Amino acid sequence: MEFRQLGRSGLTVSVVGLGCNSFGGNPHSSSITAYGSLDFDATRAVVEAALDEGVNFFDTADLYGNGGSERFLGEILKGCRDEVVIATKWGSGVAQDVAWGSRPFIRRAVEASLERLQTDFIDLYQMHWPDPKTPMEETLAALDELVREGKVRYVGSSHLEGWQIVDADWLARTCGYERLISSQSHYNLLERSIEREVLPACRHAAVGVLPYFPLAGGLLTGKYRRGGAAPAGARLAGREVPEETYARLERLEAFAAERGHSLLELAIAWLAAQPGVSSVITGATSPGQIRANVAAADWAMTADDLAALETVLA
Repeated sequence: MEFRQLGRSGLTVSVVGLGCNSFGGNPHSSSITAYGSLDFDATRAVVEAALDEGVNFFDTADLYGNGGSERFLGEILKGCRDEVVIATKWGSGVAQDVAWGSRPFIRRAVEASLERLQTDFIDLYQMHWPDPKTPMEETLAALDELVREGKVRYVGSSHLEGWQIVDADWLARTCGYERLISSQSHYNLLERSIEREVLPACRHAAVGVLPYFPLAGGLLTGKYRRGGAAPAGARLAGREVPEETYARLERLEAFAAERGHSLLELAIAWLAAQPGVSSVITGATSPGQIRANVAAADWAMTADDLAALETVLA
């Protein structure tokens, strides 16, 4: 497993991370959703497989499994807390009239996450979505307090636009607050919109990039075929996939096969090869998926590979 520095921080994270949005389910509950579908035993199997493969970066949120993901992780990782990097997020799944970027909300949210995670500190605390009701200066001031108190080591963001990343960095430097060191965004071979503004902003501010949905909801696994039905239980089952997407998938799969790799391996290896990417956040619902995701990062794509791929995509 390759390890990289996360932005300008002192955190070292595995190039393949584990996204924990599928953890937190209760098989006897009627409230199971896509966020939090795995029960405790299934979660433990996935997490232990990740640890065995060298994964040290675990990304969750208070939203996932209605807090169940954090509870499960806290229980499973408490015996190896110093060996892992735990990232969690706040500010999603709340009423639209709630100011989740405000100091009172943040302080309540972090205490609840610390309790569920059974830890004294969170390695990376991230704002899940920007709050239009609260000035960014107030949010940064509250996060700075948490770092100074030792409850949080570093702070980051998710879903910020490029200008918001630059603005937050300028505010933090001007006011002497802790700077954001990471940015989570939807990024994969089929969704590259962040390359226009978000990635340049991250490079400008020395912010580490954490792509999520690297497999495009399953489209980049190779299990979706033109003219065929989606596999039962698949994320995109019952949803129509445009013909142009199938054409692109077929070109990508042929490109990977010519080099002795699968479409899934191409998807993860390509992200890992992008400048500024610290860790690719991959989801998994089984140990086998973890092993496949980690093995994909063994493909170190060359400059010639990347240039040839751009020609294929064009």
